[in-house]
Amino acid sequence: MSVSVIAIILSAALLHAIWNAIVKTAADRTTTLGLVAFGHVLPAAVMVSLLPLPNAESFVYILISTVVHFGYYYMLGRAYQHGDLSVVYPIARGIVPALVSLWAMLLLGEVLPLQAWVGIAVIALGIQLSSWKALRSGVGRAALGFAVGTGFCISIYSVVDGIGVRLSGNTLSYWAWGAFLHIFIAGFVAIRKRATLSALPPRVWALGLAGGLVSMTAYGLVLYAKNFAPLGAVSALRETSVIFAALIGFLLLGEGNWKRRLGAAVLMAVGVALIGTS
Repeated sequence: MSVSVIAIILSAALLHAIWNAIVKTAADRTTTLGLVAFGHVLPAAVMVSLLPLPNAESFVYILISTVVHFGYYYMLGRAYQHGDLSVVYPIARGIVPALVSLWAMLLLGEVLPLQAWVGIAVIALGIQLSSWKALRSGVGRAALGFAVGTGFCISIYSVVDGIGVRLSGNTLSYWAWGAFLHIFIAGFVAIRKRATLSALPPRVWALGLAGGLVSMTAYGLVLYAKNFAPLGAVSALRETSVIFAALIGFLLLGEGNWKRRLGAAVLMAVGVALIGTS
């Protein structure tokens, strides 16, 4: 895996942690997630009007991904209702690399070398270490269930989009249509929250839409990388977003201590190096 692809995935990881922190700190997470989804729709509407259509065979993957993203947003919102960012995020993201690698091996025949699997394991260990104290103190059953459900949804849409973008013939078009179909997620939330939307302060609208732009950019970078690297390796590198989330939780939200999180960052860096050189 080239240095440039690794840099792209790590940039996506940082952006992903930022928009999750925006959702976690929101007073109404359901509304904020709806605004995040709407933040995908606005730029994507412009893109789909200018770009050629992706290949027809990729559209079924776009539709499946949209449905799974709906479940992802639901699970994520409920998880943050029951647990801290530094607890929910590591659980949700920590199970993803192994699941994606397993699905990719079964469905696509992508068999990673042993060194890459060791790198995935080291990253998973770093993910758990980043919130070890919080995890040891106990995780509520609801928070655990929704966090695991979130991770399962992530693993499914990661593989679906990995296949779809390779069939699309145009990464930008696939990205744009996937983002545009977030209109159904945004519309569902708008219907549920129609009584309160008009009373939202401008700051909430701005944060939600900004979160959507950040989220869309992050996933576009990941989609691009999936054209050039095994899905399991991409997923493992993307989950370094956990350490960024842990640092945000410590520096801005007062969650956890810096020594443990620094140790987790070192472990994840070792995991990244193992995957990158495998």
